[in-house]
Amino acid sequence: MTQAFLISTGAVALAEIGDKTQLLSLVLAARYRKPMPIILGVFAATLINHAGAGALGAWLGSMLTPTVMRWALAASFVGMGLWILVPDKLEDEEANTNRTHFGVFGTTVVTFFLAEMGDKTQIATVALAARFHDFFGVVAGTTLGMMIANVPAILLGDRFAHRLPTKLVHGIAAVMFVVLGAMALFGVGV
Repeated sequence: MTQAFLISTGAVALAEIGDKTQLLSLVLAARYRKPMPIILGVFAATLINHAGAGALGAWLGSMLTPTVMRWALAASFVGMGLWILVPDKLEDEEANTNRTHFGVFGTTVVTFFLAEMGDKTQIATVALAARFHDFFGVVAGTTLGMMIANVPAILLGDRFAHRLPTKLVHGIAAVMFVVLGAMALFGVGV
């Protein structure tokens, strides 16, 4: 579990820097200025979203033959590495935080959950769960990685976001995913 947890945490924390859900965290923090319900909402939405993604990945990992799994994982990790290099934009619909009847926590859960659907970190969670066959380690790691990237953005707002060398962080994350892909392809145990 330790290996899956640590790799999942690091991969998602790096991949989340500059991601649309991190941008959404900044929008929510600027709009509501109530960090605790936003942090708890991000945690709840991530845990629910990544549990579903982890379950899908674990199922895929058990259904595919080792050869098909090796090729699928190699392709997905390399694809993730390349996708990370594409800058994210937060669409107006995803940034719609006018769900005030849900309160700050509810609005955060709903908007963050929807923004995370089909996002890089959700796809990475599927691939990591399929690779490691460790649902709990991967979901705990990817959730922690999301919190590592989003909590400072929520607490420090725009001051924090503009000081990170986003291209460098994305480059490191991209290399990490490509290395994971190569290791999966060549059967090297991670």
